[in-house]
Amino acid sequence: MKALLVEDDQPLAAALSESLKDAGVLVEPVASAADADFLLKTERYDVMILDLGLPDGNGTHWLSRWRDEGIDIPVLVLTARERWSDKAAGFSAGADDYVTKPFHTAEVLFRLRAIVRRSHGHAHPVLTVGNLSYDTHSGQVSLEGLPVTLTAQESRLLGYLMHAAPRVVSRTELSEHVYDRDQEPDSNVIDVHISRLRRKLGNDRIETLRGKGYRLLEIGDSNA
Repeated sequence: MKALLVEDDQPLAAALSESLKDAGVLVEPVASAADADFLLKTERYDVMILDLGLPDGNGTHWLSRWRDEGIDIPVLVLTARERWSDKAAGFSAGADDYVTKPFHTAEVLFRLRAIVRRSHGHAHPVLTVGNLSYDTHSGQVSLEGLPVTLTAQESRLLGYLMHAAPRVVSRTELSEHVYDRDQEPDSNVIDVHISRLRRKLGNDRIETLRGKGYRLLEIGDSNA
């Protein structure tokens, strides 16, 4: 999961970024809506964490503008405003969920995972493709009911493929959503991680479509 964090409280942004990164989330923090506006139009993210009290305008107004421009990224609003009218304004502007400050980082993480799942059409926290399952809360991967040990990078890559399944995911999309923007890998690194996943999950689990990308298959699907 790759998240854009829009928060001008620098200590809060740093602490939240660090906690989310420890949980496997790639976080890009910015302190203004204008910076977020630029990145939303030049980069790709799975979710945005948006503070409402920003130095260059109300986050609700910016969110409404982004929705009008067709930017449909899932949005989790963070704010110190507890009035229902403020929350209603956020939802009306296009927010997917809401967390009031102060908050527990674990709650933010659970809510992020939930709205990302829903954006891909998954309601249950455990993603299942054939006899392969991925618990988005614990990060545990199971094959035919038995646990599979993956590295953090392998887990992020598999999680993204499972969210997208059965859609084909291009190398560019994998690079943008699974790897840090400052450390984007070349195609060979992605191939290496895919190869390692195949060794652990079965060679027929991940299909390569030349010139298009990768697709996670249910066992029994044709690779033709």
